[in-house]
Amino acid sequence: MLLTIPERGLVLLIGASGSGKSTFARKHFKTTEIVSSDALRAAVSDDEADQSASADAFQLLHLIVAKRLRRGRLTVVDATNVQAELRRSLLHLTEPGTAPATAIVLNLPVDVCVARNESRPDRRVRREVIEQQTRDLLGSLPGLAQEGFQHVYVLDNPQDIDSASILRQPS
Repeated sequence: MLLTIPERGLVLLIGASGSGKSTFARKHFKTTEIVSSDALRAAVSDDEADQSASADAFQLLHLIVAKRLRRGRLTVVDATNVQAELRRSLLHLTEPGTAPATAIVLNLPVDVCVARNESRPDRRVRREVIEQQTRDLLGSLPGLAQEGFQHVYVLDNPQDIDSASILRQPS
């Protein structure tokens, strides 16, 4: 599947823990383009799984995203982004007409996300958390296109995720 994104804008990766957002980001985007909530949790607490550091991490995430968008840089947010209010706060950082937003949804079944999560050597999320994230995502999907994204891409299986390619177009 070919995903067309503006070369200067905001990309939100959306999916439950274990859906492959970080792997997708590393495969398709430069390290400098990726703003990761896990990495920022680690930056403020030395532990990317430390949920008590989330408020500080997301405060930094919003600051970095705003600064990058102001400079006209492609900015990819690697976080679950499964709740509408969190997406809305990121979309508010874009300037209409200058920083179009794209949603890339990794919509995998709970059992796939849980199995991937359990194979992680360093950081695991509880099954019930992944189940809630999946419910939040599924509840968001019908209205996602109306939230202000220029493009919404939903990848529903590992094969589509693995075979996806990115085409950057001038904004």
